[in-house]
Amino acid sequence: MKRLMRSVLLYLAAGLGANTAAAQDLSSYLAGEMRGLVIHDAPVAASSLPFLRVDESEGSLADYAGQIVVLNFWATWCAPCREEMPSLQNLQTALGGEDFTVVTLATGRNPPQAIRRFFEEIGVTDLQQYRDINQQIAREMGVFGLPITVILNREGQEIARLRGDAHWDSPEALALVRAVIDQPEG
Repeated sequence: MKRLMRSVLLYLAAGLGANTAAAQDLSSYLAGEMRGLVIHDAPVAASSLPFLRVDESEGSLADYAGQIVVLNFWATWCAPCREEMPSLQNLQTALGGEDFTVVTLATGRNPPQAIRRFFEEIGVTDLQQYRDINQQIAREMGVFGLPITVILNREGQEIARLRGDAHWDSPEALALVRAVIDQPEG
């Protein structure tokens, strides 16, 4: 039993060390648009609660397992969100694929027609129109204020968070997201 406990502790310590090393590796990318990004010392569980798709079916962040995800919490009434959203579409266009996606999640009271109009007005055509009803996902993930953007690893855990808007298509943001995508799994 003692040997098993020691093995478990060594395994956990090695895992935490790997996560810290990954966080330290990303710290060199915290410049320009990404200087406010907070990289967590260890991954944090993301919500498993459902969101609504445009067709009213339910989805969840688990649908993106195996991908790096830039998850943006926003609202139709949020002026900084209006500024930021086109850059998130540009990020999706530049890097989206099997390994990476941008997920936008309208949180709070955002009727489908208001979301559709918001996207049309700012020319966003390539991002999904998901809704976080009653802010349940935002509350569970400690999202206070908008916009908030989190980066999820391939296991669906939050590894970094940015409060406020950013140009996600800036050279600094693209370099950071590429570095996260290129990190070895595990």
